[in-house]
Amino acid sequence: MDLSRLLRRYYQYLKLEKGFSDNTVAAYMRDVDKFISFVNDENSSKNDESIDIFSPPLEVFHRFSATLIDIGIQPTSLARILAGVHSFYLFLLLSNEIPADPMELLEFPKKPQHLPDVLTVEEVDKIISCIDLSKPEGQRNKAIIEVLFSCGLRVSELCTLRLNDLYLEDEFIRVEGKGSKQRLVPISNKAIHELQLYFIDRNAMRDIKPGNEDYVFLSKRKTKISRIMVFHFIKELVEAAGIQKTVSPHTFRHSFATCLLEGGANLRAIQAMLGHESIGTTEIYLHTDTHRLREEILNHHPREIENKKNKEMNK
Repeated sequence: MDLSRLLRRYYQYLKLEKGFSDNTVAAYMRDVDKFISFVNDENSSKNDESIDIFSPPLEVFHRFSATLIDIGIQPTSLARILAGVHSFYLFLLLSNEIPADPMELLEFPKKPQHLPDVLTVEEVDKIISCIDLSKPEGQRNKAIIEVLFSCGLRVSELCTLRLNDLYLEDEFIRVEGKGSKQRLVPISNKAIHELQLYFIDRNAMRDIKPGNEDYVFLSKRKTKISRIMVFHFIKELVEAAGIQKTVSPHTFRHSFATCLLEGGANLRAIQAMLGHESIGTTEIYLHTDTHRLREEILNHHPREIENKKNKEMNK
């Protein structure tokens, strides 16, 4: 078999059929390249029968793992590299290039169970209260935190959110997640309110850089906001609020899911909202009406509960 040809096919498989991003495809290809280089080194140093890259014995994977551990690769990274190599062999099996999966009996290292910090609603409010609304970016930052917390977005999804992805009258936004997969996400009335206040400032902007006109969140340089910028201002706000937790944009996503789960929301609805690969978006929407999905989420989200209480008090 022509290894170079199969690697090219594997690259196309990851890119076109799996729909992975350029960075993910590059990571998978690097993992396979590491293993191929290891096998080539072993073959060059042996006088007896060489290792067939298409059907290596199980002990070769054990030696490969031991070598990575020796150079300081941690269990989490080792598990990811082995998963990348395994993906290549599964592709070969799927393509009928090999008769069996050589890694089928390999025991993968267990990833350490690390539970990320979760913010309470009170802590989210405390962080928001530290935003200086007199600054040009103040209302933008407030809207960003509300959208992160109310919609459970990844920071990359937030940064690439476009104006034509907003269906605020229907109280939904369209999100493009990993592998360019799209999903509809209900947005709370609180987040909509903060967005509308931000749009007053955004609509007054002039000379937005070409190609950035449709992005929701813009930087001072009038380009789409970067992930680093979001990380930076959140870190500053957390310090100002005196919160002794490790907080990043992803913390709001995890807090969103935890609040819903503890409030009794349906797990499948939460997974659909988050865009987890473990449950396909299409499958979810075949079984869950979008209006029921919105009700399921917002009935259990603390922001919506707070909004309902305020309405009751003002009656």
